[in-house]
Amino acid sequence: MPLDVKSQLTALLQQALASVAPTATDTPIQLERPRDPTHGDFATNLAMQLAKALKKNPREIAQQLVNELPVSALVTKAEVAGAGFINFTLDAGAKTSVVKAVLAEGENFGRSTLGGWQKVQVEFVSANPTGPLHVGHGRGAAYGASLSNLLTFAGWDVTREYYVNDAGRQMDILGLSTWLRYLEQNGVDVPFLPNAYQGDYVRDMAKQMSAAHGTKFVRPAADVLAGTPGLPDAERADDEAKRQRDQHLDALIANAKTLLGADWPYVHQHALSEQLADGRNDLEEFGVHFDVWFSEQALFDTGLVARCVDLLEKNGHLYVQNGARWFRSTTFGDEKDRVVQRENGLYTYFASDIAYHLNKFERGFDKVINIWGADHHGYISRVNGAITALGLDAGKLQVALVQFAVLYRNGQKASMSTRSGEFVTLRELRSEVGNDACRFFYALRKSDQHLDFDLDLAKSQTNENPVYYIQYAHARICSVVNQWAGDQATLEDANLSLLSNPRELAIASKLTEFRDLIDNAARELAPHLIAFYLKDLAGEFHGWYNAERMLVDDAAMRDARVALAVAVRQTIRNGLTILGVSCPESM
Repeated sequence: MPLDVKSQLTALLQQALASVAPTATDTPIQLERPRDPTHGDFATNLAMQLAKALKKNPREIAQQLVNELPVSALVTKAEVAGAGFINFTLDAGAKTSVVKAVLAEGENFGRSTLGGWQKVQVEFVSANPTGPLHVGHGRGAAYGASLSNLLTFAGWDVTREYYVNDAGRQMDILGLSTWLRYLEQNGVDVPFLPNAYQGDYVRDMAKQMSAAHGTKFVRPAADVLAGTPGLPDAERADDEAKRQRDQHLDALIANAKTLLGADWPYVHQHALSEQLADGRNDLEEFGVHFDVWFSEQALFDTGLVARCVDLLEKNGHLYVQNGARWFRSTTFGDEKDRVVQRENGLYTYFASDIAYHLNKFERGFDKVINIWGADHHGYISRVNGAITALGLDAGKLQVALVQFAVLYRNGQKASMSTRSGEFVTLRELRSEVGNDACRFFYALRKSDQHLDFDLDLAKSQTNENPVYYIQYAHARICSVVNQWAGDQATLEDANLSLLSNPRELAIASKLTEFRDLIDNAARELAPHLIAFYLKDLAGEFHGWYNAERMLVDDAAMRDARVALAVAVRQTIRNGLTILGVSCPESM
């Protein structure tokens, strides 16, 4: 495959550099597209990079480089600008040559080997299976799926993973919540706690238990409440009231385990299985797929948590205080040390998280990417510290933070509290605006930036709606191709030199950006850059379509314009596929 335009320009500059500064030929050559198109098609700051070593004025060096540039049909003009930039204006044929590349490569246009097929694990969503996924989880799902697609497109061997938090207190609370609703449905009067899970989905799981097992799990209210401390007034929200409610909840869990005995695992597993199946189905419908569903409980069952904590102690990073084992997290930049094993022998969530990361490293990934909510920012240093304390390379771990998404409906913010049940589910959002709008709107901002999700805009069929705008460009091109009714294989032989007006050359230039865009977005873990690019490309196409007739009488011009349009369509397809958005052929 011939070198792309940027690679050809780099080769020309390297030859000029060898003449002007033979001792500095290892200087990296950077080529960027000027913001102002009147400044040319590409610009380099190479002269300014050389100024200190050569002890010359950058403009003088720039002029020397221009003078030594080999003659090439690629460049029509090279000139010194500003403090020492070199601006390049390309030949029209060089600009439009990308069309043939797109037509030849098809769905592979833009793919690269940047990742060198290194193994990378992307762990995302990983929401506690204690309730339906809400719109906040949806943003992490869309980001993780798009990022995984992007990294695969850029040459990484990607494993998509969901960490199932199926161990610990939260799952006990879900099991208890389901049992309490089951008791309520079977006439047992037990107060339902405000810090239990409240949603209708809990009632639904309880009804399933009743339908399958009748009154098998009913126990007297007095036994259920035996030994539980008194509850504070429902209006109290102070720390002491919260502590008392948590004590009451823990006592109820202990009673449930005792009263149900061998039946408790069933109640617990029923709630877990239902919520996990619901979440998996929701994500599959959203176009978000996982290669691995990793169980937290497996870390305990295999003894990895215990082994991990013992290894930290062996490496001298634990100490005992008040009967608990503490990790010296402050040694690694954390604000305070962290408990890994409580005085009662139970391991903390942090201990299982450390063990999970040990497991990731032992599986041989070259890079590990965790996608966490922005509220986990403080967690990064302690996890990095634990990885280092285990004798592993913390540089292999990269954490991408995802800010919460705020959904606006009728001008009102929707609550996102899973515990209270007052939340908008991802499934409800998808039903209202569609998968495509969800996936694209989630990608419209950098993941660590705040996102207001505008429902009215997402549902509108106007040019202001970016996903509609891009899909409409794709559909328009499909209509043009259908009207043209030619053999698309012949387009590779189209006379592209006929594409000479500014709009056509601007589109061709935009297409040449796609390869670099993929690599840059992959390096920065930034699929939102693709969303921005597609919006700009669609804008360039719509402007051209509205200004020029595609299917003109002149056959050669007609084929050239159709070839350019098909190249735009293919590039839109490749970009939208990465983002998980469909490409309708008619709208």
